[in-house]
Amino acid sequence: MVQQVTPETTIAVIYPESDGQPMADNTEQFTWIVKIKENLEILFASQADVFIAGDLFWYPVQGNPNIKQAPDTMVVFGRPKDKRSSYLQWEEDNIPPQVVFEILSPGNTLKEMTKKLQFYQRYGVEEYYIYDPQKNDLNGLLRSEDSFEVIEEINGWVSPRLGIQFQLIADTLKIVSPPEPQRLTLVELEQLREQERLAKEAALQELQQERDRYQELLAKLQAEGIDTENL
Repeated sequence: MVQQVTPETTIAVIYPESDGQPMADNTEQFTWIVKIKENLEILFASQADVFIAGDLFWYPVQGNPNIKQAPDTMVVFGRPKDKRSSYLQWEEDNIPPQVVFEILSPGNTLKEMTKKLQFYQRYGVEEYYIYDPQKNDLNGLLRSEDSFEVIEEINGWVSPRLGIQFQLIADTLKIVSPPEPQRLTLVELEQLREQERLAKEAALQELQQERDRYQELLAKLQAEGIDTENL
């Protein structure tokens, strides 16, 4: 008698795309989330392997939909700009977001923010920035091995990954993108070429003068009967 083996039923794991909560608690928080996300999109528009998202669920562990966070803005270097309903890390070459922004609102609790910090620290975020627009207070944390270290001097800080600079001025935060490389005009390029040509000619003339002086010295020594071959 042949015993039939019934294959185990595979239960599909569902990774929710939304928790039903609003992206922001107020207009100021929403404005800052959009401002940071969209300006980063512009900054990295020419780089196809930089994925930027706002309020998108990030699932770092396959098979466990309870482990998740939805950063206000996250940046992932090394992943394409494709559309996504959520960020399933195991389907993204297991690359976690390297940079995360959170914009505070009065509704954020210490417990909630502590959980977020622990999550980002555990799952590989390199740079974590927290901005409170009502207090104009910016805090930054930078990965050091397996933990975060506070960025002590955040005003004027330049993000290692993004290249942007944070400036706290008056009652707001100013984020400055890296300056574009200066492009020379055709006239300036021609002037630069002429300067290089003149410098080269001057160097050749100086070398020839040194050779002439050397030959003159040899001639004088030989005229005095000095054997220059054995000097």
